[in-house]
Amino acid sequence: MNELIFSHPDRPTRYFRPLKAWHHFRKLIANKEDTEQVFHIIAALSGRKFRQMAYKFWQTPKGRALLDSNERLIDMLDDHDSIKKLPAGTVGRAYVEFMEREGLSAAGLEAEYAQFRTSYPVFGDVVDRYGDRLRDTHDMLHILTGYGRDALGEQCVLGFTYAQNHNLGVGFIAYAGGLELKYRVAKSAPIMKAVHEGYRIGKAAKNIVHEDIAALLREPLADARKRLGIAEPVTYKAAHEAMRSGGIDPYNLLAATT
Repeated sequence: MNELIFSHPDRPTRYFRPLKAWHHFRKLIANKEDTEQVFHIIAALSGRKFRQMAYKFWQTPKGRALLDSNERLIDMLDDHDSIKKLPAGTVGRAYVEFMEREGLSAAGLEAEYAQFRTSYPVFGDVVDRYGDRLRDTHDMLHILTGYGRDALGEQCVLGFTYAQNHNLGVGFIAYAGGLELKYRVAKSAPIMKAVHEGYRIGKAAKNIVHEDIAALLREPLADARKRLGIAEPVTYKAAHEAMRSGGIDPYNLLAATT
């Protein structure tokens, strides 16, 4: 394997920039659909840990095989027609139903990321490839964990992701976003416990980024959750119940803040 591709010589050391992260976090709070801000926060707080995890994975036999195959997850995940041929109840079928219901696509998330990358160099090395893999599997985490696309569900998925990949930017968004949600909208709901539950579930589960995604799509969802060690999000569901008991729709928090 070409060492210049494996570790680009021009890749700089990442430094922690908390004020920059806070600036972009405020923008994200103002518009949770502004996904570009997530990438800025992650970049501001990434440090060296993420790079080390990328190197470690790509040096495994599975990682090297995936790297050599030049597999593009976006092409696979957005081929809904092929995935719909899978049996009902599989991860793939659940994924396509979720993406079409929510009006999402893997290519759409890549486009959001491309806007962010105009401010940063693209090296095309294994760190970028690992980041792409993490980005492209994000929406699949909703299916595997059972967390919805509501504000709390997104924070819990990020808590899960932080536990698996140790990026402080992701952890910052998960917990800071949870605090914002709790104190502005749902003081009586166990918001922070739900976010931390996402972290604990992610820590106990196998790392999704390291999975064979093509094989995972074909697996029955219930079997996949059991094999991966993904527990039921009990506190998340309890938080939803608490919000509904207080007259708050978890999927329409804008009305609650108004």
